[in-house]
Amino acid sequence: MRQNVLNRQTLMNEEAKSRFITKTYLNLFGAVMAFMAIESFLLGNAQARDIAIRAMQGSWLLVLGGFMLVSWIATSMARSRSKPVQYAGLFIYSGAYACLFLPLMMYALQVAPGDGLIFKAAMITLSGFIALTGIAFVTRKNFSFLRGFLMWGGVLAMIAIFAGILMGFNLGLWFSVAMVGLSGAGILFTTSNIIHEYNEDDYVGAALELFASLAMMFWYILQIVSSLRD
Repeated sequence: MRQNVLNRQTLMNEEAKSRFITKTYLNLFGAVMAFMAIESFLLGNAQARDIAIRAMQGSWLLVLGGFMLVSWIATSMARSRSKPVQYAGLFIYSGAYACLFLPLMMYALQVAPGDGLIFKAAMITLSGFIALTGIAFVTRKNFSFLRGFLMWGGVLAMIAIFAGILMGFNLGLWFSVAMVGLSGAGILFTTSNIIHEYNEDDYVGAALELFASLAMMFWYILQIVSSLRD
């Protein structure tokens, strides 16, 4: 009798986890679609392109500072107990990334018009994401040990980025390669948390964390293919 109760409880936990994972990836897909829709609108808007050009010519430090502030607010909203607030945070986060990507997208289109650099970068990013997700789900390994590496790597990356902006030097191709590796570790870490750590109701926050690593990987892969083409 007790064994039957335990079996039913295990089954319910597995069903809850399955629902959570499905909702997480549906929300991730929604965030990606929102990002693409907003990006397409910005690329087709002359005023938005003009603002992006002025931002590139002005202080990129202020742009990054504004992005970090909006990202922090959106992440806090995604952790709220209110589902509408969580979804608003996820949408704002997608929009913030779309605004940040606009100058890079314009550059990629200018470097090789009609060459499909953005599509190629997106396909490479998608392939990496699928491979890393598969590793996490097939092995079921707990990658929580990556937390310290990600925190320290993130701090070093921010120091390097701000130093590059302030001193006016290019961080170069190998920095982008290293950041692709860091974002890949972030995907592994978050996917592992989805499998082992998150509660059933945390699917919006989990989707936001995955989207952050996915967007960062896409950013640096697009930089790599653009620089190689240039």
